[in-house]
Amino acid sequence: MARRITLDFLKTESASGLILAAAAVAAIVMANSPWARHYFGFIDAPLTIQVGAFHETLSTLDWVKEGLMAIFFFVVGLEIKYEILRGELANPRRLVLPVVAAIGGMLVPALVYLALNAGPGGAPHGWPTPMATDIAFAVAALAIAGPKLPPALRVFLLTLAIVDDLGAVIVIGLVFTDGLALAALGGALVSLALMALTGRWRGVPYFFYVLGFLLVWAFTLKAGISTSVAGVAAAMTVPIEARKPHSPGVLEDFMESLHPYVAFLILPLFAFCAAGFSFRGLALEHLVSPITLGVALGLFLGKQAGVFGATAAIIGAKLARRPTGASWAELYGVSLLCGVGFTMSLFIGALAFTDEAQSAEVRLGVLMGTILSGATGMAVLSWAQGRRREEA
Repeated sequence: MARRITLDFLKTESASGLILAAAAVAAIVMANSPWARHYFGFIDAPLTIQVGAFHETLSTLDWVKEGLMAIFFFVVGLEIKYEILRGELANPRRLVLPVVAAIGGMLVPALVYLALNAGPGGAPHGWPTPMATDIAFAVAALAIAGPKLPPALRVFLLTLAIVDDLGAVIVIGLVFTDGLALAALGGALVSLALMALTGRWRGVPYFFYVLGFLLVWAFTLKAGISTSVAGVAAAMTVPIEARKPHSPGVLEDFMESLHPYVAFLILPLFAFCAAGFSFRGLALEHLVSPITLGVALGLFLGKQAGVFGATAAIIGAKLARRPTGASWAELYGVSLLCGVGFTMSLFIGALAFTDEAQSAEVRLGVLMGTILSGATGMAVLSWAQGRRREEA
């Protein structure tokens, strides 16, 4: 069952990565076309939602970021819980390598960014931006460049990216939360407790989980905490046990039903809203600004150095083994793909920077780092696959 879930996930992510790329390109084209006014008018348009005592007015982009993306993080939380209890993360021996690689892949990019932003004109508070890997893009690039590569390599990338996402959520919760509204925080915690109690009721209608999630999300938004934390926290209350023998569990039901909507609707919509920026007014200094270079080089150099360096160290110390059938060149190619930070990096960058000029530099850095990492990683993996065919 765990293998089937993983394979279904990989197929969905591979297709989603291509749609994400199309959405990002469409956003950049529209932002620099005669329709730019309509594009920016759409993402900046204020939208008010009022349900009873709940009242909030945000822009379209902010509703996508704080509203729809909470569902994305709910699915991420479900996948993390599933992998910990039933999947790849349940086996401690298999867990060591991707966890250590993910930690290296988060620390080194942050250090690269800080090194480039420590001086005058830098913005050190943006250090979490290049830490995360975009699962959809990375898996899609691997599927295109190396369809015949060992399956263990794909599972390694997927597991690493899931641990990476968990680390990103923790960082978001710790770094981008300030000015807590304690009453709303208390409401969120009570709602989480009710969701956990709901999970003990074997025949509970799924509507109660939906209602619980909405309550946790609303209280979290009002508390001043990133709703990404609400999504993951709510997911942890969903039981994995099946209601009936030989049937999928509640967690699997939610994961399988929501994942296509997240992959094919929510993430592309976020990419379309977040990736667009105007080249008008951008000069050479923006291309070489500390923010742009910190994000771009953090993703391209920091990610590959952190992931591959940690992987080589842990294998060299004989604390873990290479994924079955994978060569060092293939592991290096996967390490490069981890620098594809697109969706998560844009999300964290949007939290870290509110100034429009700095936000444009973040987007530019994310695109540069993602394109460099993706293109180089795919080239290395294509070469490795060709070499494997010659040796066969």
